[in-house]
Amino acid sequence: MQDSAQDGAQGAAENVQDAVTQPAARVIDYADQVLDWVRNDSADVLIYCAAAFVLYLTLVLIREGFKKLAGDPERHGVYSWKGIFGRLVRRTRSFFLLACAAEAVILTVDAPAGFQRVVGFFFTVAAVIQGAIWIREFILAVIARKANDPNEDESTLQTAMGIIRLLVSIVVWALAVILILDNIGVDITALVAGLGVGGIAIGLAAQGIFSDLFAALSIIFDEPFKKGDVINYGAITGTVENIGLKTTRVRALDGEEVIVSNTKLLDDNIRNLAQFRRRRVVLHFGVTYQTPPKVLNSLQGELEALVSDIHGATFDRLHAFQFGSSSIDCELVFYSESADYGEMMQRRHDVMLALMTRFAEMDVDFAYPTQVEFIAGPDGKPIDPRIVRDEDKTGTD
Repeated sequence: MQDSAQDGAQGAAENVQDAVTQPAARVIDYADQVLDWVRNDSADVLIYCAAAFVLYLTLVLIREGFKKLAGDPERHGVYSWKGIFGRLVRRTRSFFLLACAAEAVILTVDAPAGFQRVVGFFFTVAAVIQGAIWIREFILAVIARKANDPNEDESTLQTAMGIIRLLVSIVVWALAVILILDNIGVDITALVAGLGVGGIAIGLAAQGIFSDLFAALSIIFDEPFKKGDVINYGAITGTVENIGLKTTRVRALDGEEVIVSNTKLLDDNIRNLAQFRRRRVVLHFGVTYQTPPKVLNSLQGELEALVSDIHGATFDRLHAFQFGSSSIDCELVFYSESADYGEMMQRRHDVMLALMTRFAEMDVDFAYPTQVEFIAGPDGKPIDPRIVRDEDKTGTD
């Protein structure tokens, strides 16, 4: 048993030694090939180096040209699309341009295989790093463009930029490291599996936090509402005071502050009352059955003129829509040309007062729940008791 353990330890030590000595031997071999190439073809090597340097300077000049094309970011806007393009150009690193120049030259010359592998390796690393820089800057620039939208008032996204920048950086650079390790021949299967398991564990542990965070970003990007809007959520109606990373604070109409989880807020139907351009008002009233049909028909024109005389009110329609138990029911619809609730109620009030005044002038009676007993005449037909009373008064006089 002891011998087996010693053999296992010895084998592990030999594997470690091989893992160290083999790359070192490979590097020494590549170095010998390069030295032989330089000694044997020194003139060609100088020409190739000069060509790579000239190509590098050309790429630098192209980068500077694109910078001028993008213009001054302060003038055109740092977060405009032209400003974002200039931001990406300015993040183009010189080591990437140098690696591009070296790779372009080495592909056209008869260089040692080992030297080609070394240049190819450095080009791959430089390309991955530069790609990660571009992707990170583009994502952050697009998000910052949204956060600095002039139509947004103190967007919550500005306060979330620190966390967003951290998350984007972790994801982008983790992918870059994986790509680099994969290109140099490292088995990344275990690494990817470990990252996946770790990501699942972190996601489950912080599920609530991430749900609310992404819900906050969804609110900011999709804009179902924004700060200052009046919304209705369930039984709550109030003004949005703050959209945080985890919760949204709503000032209810009765003055209390209601704090709602972003995830729960998006799970329910939200009515954004701030999107009103004008408010529709439906006013029901009833007139008595004794109202003559001609007078009832004239109410459409009368009420259209009445509503039109009220500032900020627009007439839509008036119809008698049903025969009620004690009234002919009518529906008046008009618009208050303002989103303000108080102004709408004032115009409703004005319309009702004008309606009462005009009905008094026209001798039209509002109906209210009543019971009327009719007297049958000699022919069996009912007689309106009001007519009988009027005749009695005339006879008395």
